[in-house]
Amino acid sequence: MTEYIVTGGRTLDGDVVDIEIRDGTIRRVVPAGEGDPAAFPADRRHDADGRLVTPPLIEPHVHLDATGTAGEPTWNESGTLAEGIEVWAAYKEDITVDDIVDRATRTVEWYAAHGVTRIRTHADTTEPSLTTVEALLELRDRVSDIVDLQVVAFPQDGIFTDPDHEDLLREAVSMGVDVIGAIPHNEHTREDGVKSVHTVCDLAERHDRPLDLHIDETDDPNSRFTEVLASEALKRGIGDRTTASHTTAMHSYNNAYADKLISLLAESGVSVVTNPPDNSVLQGSYDDYPRRRGHTRIDELRAADVTVGIGHDSVLDPWYHYGQADPLDAAFVLLHYAHMAGRDDVADLWEMLTEANAAVFGASGYGLREGTEGSLVVYDSPDAFNALRTRAPRTLVLRAGDAVARTEPARTTVQRDDGSRAVDFHR
Repeated sequence: MTEYIVTGGRTLDGDVVDIEIRDGTIRRVVPAGEGDPAAFPADRRHDADGRLVTPPLIEPHVHLDATGTAGEPTWNESGTLAEGIEVWAAYKEDITVDDIVDRATRTVEWYAAHGVTRIRTHADTTEPSLTTVEALLELRDRVSDIVDLQVVAFPQDGIFTDPDHEDLLREAVSMGVDVIGAIPHNEHTREDGVKSVHTVCDLAERHDRPLDLHIDETDDPNSRFTEVLASEALKRGIGDRTTASHTTAMHSYNNAYADKLISLLAESGVSVVTNPPDNSVLQGSYDDYPRRRGHTRIDELRAADVTVGIGHDSVLDPWYHYGQADPLDAAFVLLHYAHMAGRDDVADLWEMLTEANAAVFGASGYGLREGTEGSLVVYDSPDAFNALRTRAPRTLVLRAGDAVARTEPARTTVQRDDGSRAVDFHR
């Protein structure tokens, strides 16, 4: 029916509004009490009762081909990116389409329950049969009723580390992936890393595809491929369709070079995605004390007007053994280890989770304004701060006017001498 009304929702700006959705589009956003619930069927009404409402969440970076494989065949005991790649290499030797689709479908449903209606997933193109690509393209169709899925052709082991990898990447592009990726710091030499950036930029232009590269995901201050990507994007005029994911080496650059690079990113229009869950455990793994935090320079990037999104990256896989596919978990990790725990940082974190991630994904018609798509999330929380602090349940998730998920929050009581008392975790 693609119509719904949400009354009494509190926006990120603090306004309390009624939101009317018809034909899958937001038709009216009016002060609370001015909407017309009687004009909607009873099962198409939701009273938010002052709870937070936001546009839908977006996952800009995850690996659904590997999700749910943590501990198989072994655990990543060193906590390093390199061992994670080794564990994944062993797992994918016998991988099947059904295995990937089953695991990934479960994770996509977790995402939907947490208010996510768009997901960008990477598919490993160095798996010789391209089963990973085939499976995630099939998944894209299977889950289209609840999420929009973008598949990135991602050469996990590098494009030029094996004679077949470049051909496999090109074949993946011909199979119909949505985005093209690379991992230049995983090539054997600096020269091959630069070549890999040029190669995927050429591919992206030829096939009219966006770019999303795992790039400088290391603690090595000598890993400097982001400058190559930003320079190429600037020369080719494709910065608004290019994403630099991770860029954790920026944490270890000297300030003079970092300033130069950030200025180049800003001029090129290239977006950055930080992935707090993975990089909080993977980076600094080779350090003695003091240990580097190993994430990108979020504050300086944002100050330069570079778009910075937040991704989860991994859910129960060889690189990150935890996670439940909740973007608020990723933001919660980030606020701690990026020193973003100030009150003013709340708005910045939500901007990254919503508008910035939408820009990375290339989402059109996004927002809570008249004329945008009729998609939104209602949280069991009175405001943005408490929703993030408690990672509040999503009581209602709408996608184009249809409910794709509902959650009944748990009710907790504490037994006191004078009787039981309900616990409210909000301030």
